[in-house]
Parts: sequence; C-alpha cells; structure tokens
Amino acid sequence: MSTLLTINVTNLGASTQEFYFFQQPAVYSGGSAVYSNSLYSQSLGNYQETGAQLTFQVNMQYYAGIQQAHRTPTIGQTSGYASASRAIDLTPATGSANSATMASIDPLGLSQPSAGVNVQPGAFRITTPTYLSPPSIYNVGSAVEVNGGITLSNFVVANPSSHTDCQPILKYYVQTGKYTAGTVMNFTQSSVNSAICDFTGGYSIINASLNADGSWSTQVVK
Repeated sequence: MSTLLTINVTNLGASTQEFYFFQQPAVYSGGSAVYSNSLYSQSLGNYQETGAQLTFQVNMQYYAGIQQAHRTPTIGQTSGYASASRAIDLTPATGSANSATMASIDPLGLSQPSAGVNVQPGAFRITTPTYLSPPSIYNVGSAVEVNGGITLSNFVVANPSSHTDCQPILKYYVQTGKYTAGTVMNFTQSSVNSAICDFTGGYSIINASLNADGSWSTQVVK
C-alpha cells in the first residue's frame, strides 16, 4: 500500500483566502530550464468563523510524465494538454530498479519501466524518440498523484532522441493566491514567504497555519 503525504492547512487570517500547492522542482540532467506547475488550488475560510481546514494529499509513489504542448511553457498558462504517466522506481545507490521508460508520441505514451543503464542514483529516466522540434513540443518530468488525479508537477521541454534523468524532491509548498492545477508558475517567486513542508525526513503529515500577520507556521505531526 502506497504512502500518502498530507498537508493540513488552517487559515488564521482575517478573511477567506485562496491557497495553492506546488513541489520543489526535481534535479534534472543537463542544462534545460526547469518549469513548475501548480498542483492544487482551493479557497479556505477563517478558522474561527468556519472551523474548516484544507487537506492536500499526494501519493508518495513516483511517476514519470510526458505532456504534449502547443508552445513553450508560459507562466500563468496551462503547461500542455494530452499527457501520459507511469508509476516508476528511482535508481538505488547500489543495484538496479525499474527506473527507465521509453516515450512514444504517436500514440502519446510511456512504456512499462525497466532497469535503466547508468541512470543517476535517486533518479528515473525518460527516453524520447525522434521527432521534429519545433513544431512538436513535449514536456517530460516528474508527475504526482494529487487528491486522486495525476498532474505533471515539474518538467523540462524534451529534446528529440535524448535521455532526461529526473531526481524528485519530497518538499511541497503552500502559498496564498490562485493557480489552477496544471498552470505554469514561477517557483522562485511563489516560494518566497510560503509554507515549506519538507517530507524528506520520512514524515507523512505536516500541519501548516497561515497566521494573522501573513506569516506561516508548520508542525510535523508524524
């Protein structure tokens, strides 16, 4: 049974707020620009008035993702449209794992993962086929299962006939504002004064509270 990572948000501010969630970008091989998508967005009322909390849950299972796009990523716009994903393992420090998948573009998809060769430890690999770029644009990277649906979390624009190694990071962020899931956002800007929920230590539940002065408090539950 897979593990769910849970963030419980409490709004101690004076009024109803919009919140959105996003992940620390993975470490990618090569020098391509890394983009981030919002994973979930929802409004939440003041806790004293409503008693409500907002719960965000992400499956700890790692997913490789590919997405077809009309254009290069633009902040505030959806990252793409047709997509495919595969549950995948990360390469261990010693030994092997099913950490490599082959992408196809007609039809769009990812193969069943198999043992990769020379995949970086802690990473998985997506290998893209030959295609003409531009006009064809494909995003590849780390996808996550959030509240029951799979969303491309962070990604690079793929190159034809190439390997992309992706090393996911189990850090998630909560920020005030609204970015619909699947919308490209500026990670550096959005992470300033946000709640940082770091699950890399093996934790599974973190509470995050927006204080009346706009600051955040976080508490590890377990």
